[in-house]
Order: sequence, then structure tokens, then C-alpha cells
Amino acid sequence: MSYNFSCNYIDEPPVRNFCPDNWTWDLETKSHECRLEGVAFRKSFFHPNWSNGTAGVRGTKALNGGRYYWEIYINSRVFGTSMMVGIGTKQARTHVDAFVNLLGENNMSWGLSHKGLIWHNGTSQIYTKPFTENKSTTIGVYFDGMQGTLSYYQDGVFIGVAFDGLDAVTEEIYPMISSTAAKTIMTLASAWREMTTLQDRCRMVLMRNLKGSSQDVENLNLPRSLKAYLCDLNKIKIGYVPDHYNSGVCLREQS
Repeated sequence: MSYNFSCNYIDEPPVRNFCPDNWTWDLETKSHECRLEGVAFRKSFFHPNWSNGTAGVRGTKALNGGRYYWEIYINSRVFGTSMMVGIGTKQARTHVDAFVNLLGENNMSWGLSHKGLIWHNGTSQIYTKPFTENKSTTIGVYFDGMQGTLSYYQDGVFIGVAFDGLDAVTEEIYPMISSTAAKTIMTLASAWREMTTLQDRCRMVLMRNLKGSSQDVENLNLPRSLKAYLCDLNKIKIGYVPDHYNSGVCLREQS
């Protein structure tokens, strides 16, 4: 099966009806050269000592059929052969003892490298300008499982649709990141998903009326399980609802 590259442009991601999601990086599906740290293990520390290969990690959320947006904050150590943000199936490798473009090395993954190239099935093409070396940046990723597309943003600016045909993939697809560079850190700064149920929408209205206060949720006469759902305990900050929540503008959650 082949997948086409596409560089069509749209005005903005359709995130108006999105709500915070709670996936994180998978402790069981990562390179031994990737150390997960921080709240909910959202911070990935690659090659803590030195690097002699390529390390990656997979997310815990299967994306197929849904619409998702997430942001990866890359610290100022932007350099090396390849630092990548993308997606992959369970067949995608998370470690190679060589410096390679890990995401997109075959037909099991798709990725954008810090050199501005998009990769799939061992083939690359120019997609955007290379990231500025030794300068932090935030890469937004929008996966549209209905349209079968993957798009990227950099520091809040939409770059374009990088891949299409993803709706034809039958294997489960997961978020992924990778790096060849020593002592680099990539953090899952925020994760959002399209609201698909009335329950999602009710939670949003309740938390907005409570101004995101976890203490106010605690004071409600509700079962513990429902309180946990309202606060979404896997979020970066329990009970936090940013001002732009459901506003159509998707920014990084504040810590």
C-alpha cells in the first residue's frame, strides 16, 4: 500500500470542539536510551549520557478514526542527524544502533525531522525550513482520522498537511517522537481530542462554570469516580481549564 504526500493548506485546525486528552508516553514501548520523567511521564529525556544511535518512544493512545491535536516542546538542544515528531504503528522501531531518520524509515511510520524533511517508507521530501539549531521550539501535530491526514504547526504557525491516506491504514497508529542527539528533551506539552460524546460536552460546561477549580469539584456531592473524570487526573495540572478552552485556538497548557 502506498501513501501520498500532500502539502495543501488550510486556515486553522478545527479544534473548536476539542477537549484535553490524557494519553502520555508508553513506559513499555521505548528505547532504553529514552528516560521518561515529570508529571504523567510526559517528558522524554533522550540519550542522557551520550548518543551512539537513535532512540524513540511511542504514545499510549491509538489514533485511528479520531481527531487529535498535541504539542511537543523541544528544548534548546536542537541539533544532530535527526530529531523527529510523528506517528507510527506497533511495528515501528523505537531504537536503532545507528543515526537514522527513525520515523518514516519504512511504511510503518511517518515523521517530520528538525531538518524540515518529512519521511515515510524510506523516502523524504522538503516540507518546511529546518528548525533553528540550539533554539527551543514547539511542534503541533494534528491527526485527522476522518480525512486521513497529518498536519504540523511550529510555534503556533500552521505549516501544512504533510501526509494523507492514513484512513486506509488498518494497523493502530500512535504518536511517536525520536532523537539521535545527546541530552535532548521533548515534552508532551498538551494533548487534545475532539469531543465525541454528550458526556464530554457536559464536563466542559461544568469545569468552565467552576473555573477549573479542583477544590470546587471536591466539594460537589458526586461519586469519587465522577469527580476524577471531571478533573481528569492525568492532565498536566488537575482541573486546569485555560481561557482559550473550546475557543478554536489550541495552545500549550500552562504548568
